[in-house]
Amino acid sequence: MAQETPYVVKANGKKEPFDILKLEHSLRNADATPDTLQKITKHIIQELEDGMTTQDIYKHAFSLLHNIERRSALKYSMRRAVMDLGPSGFPFERLVAEIFKQKGYEAVTDKIVEGSCSDHEVDVVAWKPDSLIMCEAKFHGQLGLKSDLKTILYVKARFDDLSKKTYTFGAEPQPLSEGWLVTNTKFTITAIKYAECQGMKAIGWNYPLDGNLHDLIDSTGLHPLTCLHSLSDHDKKELLSKNIILCKNLVEDPSILVGLGLNDANIEAVLEEIALVGEMGIGA
Repeated sequence: MAQETPYVVKANGKKEPFDILKLEHSLRNADATPDTLQKITKHIIQELEDGMTTQDIYKHAFSLLHNIERRSALKYSMRRAVMDLGPSGFPFERLVAEIFKQKGYEAVTDKIVEGSCSDHEVDVVAWKPDSLIMCEAKFHGQLGLKSDLKTILYVKARFDDLSKKTYTFGAEPQPLSEGWLVTNTKFTITAIKYAECQGMKAIGWNYPLDGNLHDLIDSTGLHPLTCLHSLSDHDKKELLSKNIILCKNLVEDPSILVGLGLNDANIEAVLEEIALVGEMGIGA
C-alpha cells in the first residue's frame, strides 16, 4: 500500500500535501548541482513528518545546502534576506530606490507629493529626463502574506490622482510616466488579473515571470547585508538602524565594520562572504 503524502503547514497557516517539486524548484533556482539536489531532497523526504511547517523544511534544506554548497545556500536564502530588512518597511524602500539608481534613475524615498485631489505619501520617486516613476513599496514581514485586490485598487486610485499633474523632479517639469507597486512577497490571483487588465506595473518576488524583484536584485547586484551569515543579528540590526542596507556599502567603506567593533579576522570573513555572494551568479 502506497504511503500517504504528509501534509505541511504553510506560512499562512494553511495545510497542503507536501510537494517535492517545489523544493526541487527552489534548489534549482539557487543553482544547486543535480547531485546536491538529489541528496537534499532524499534527506528531507526521509525526515518529513505530517504537520511540519514549510519554514522548518526550508531551514533544514538550507542547513544541508550550506554544508555542501555554500555559494548556492546564499542564493537560496536571498528571499529571506529581503524579508529580514524589516520590521519597518523603510529599508525595503531604500532597496527599491537603489535598484532604480542602478538603472540610471535619480531616486528619493518617502516624499509627500501633491495630486489633483489630495496629497500622497509616495515611498519612492525615480526620474530621468524622459521618465518619472512613483512607486508604492509594500513590505511584508511574513512569507504567507500577499498583496491583494484591495491593495491594487488603493494604489491605482492614488496614481490616477497623481497622473493629473506635472512635477519638477529633475530639470524640467514632466507628468507621471508610470505608477509601480513593488512587494517583497506575492500577489493574489485577483490582484494580478486586475493589474494586468489595467496595465499596472506590479512587481513581486516572482511576478512577473521576467523582471520580478528577484530578477531586479540579480541584475543590479544589490544584495541586502541581511544575507550574510558572518554578521550577527545584532550587527545587522545596528547597520540597518544607520540606513546601511547593502553588502556593497560594506565593501565601499570597510570602516563601517570597524565601527561595529569587529576584529580584523571577523572583518575579513565578512568581506570574503560578500565576495562569494558577488560570484554566485546574482548581479552578473
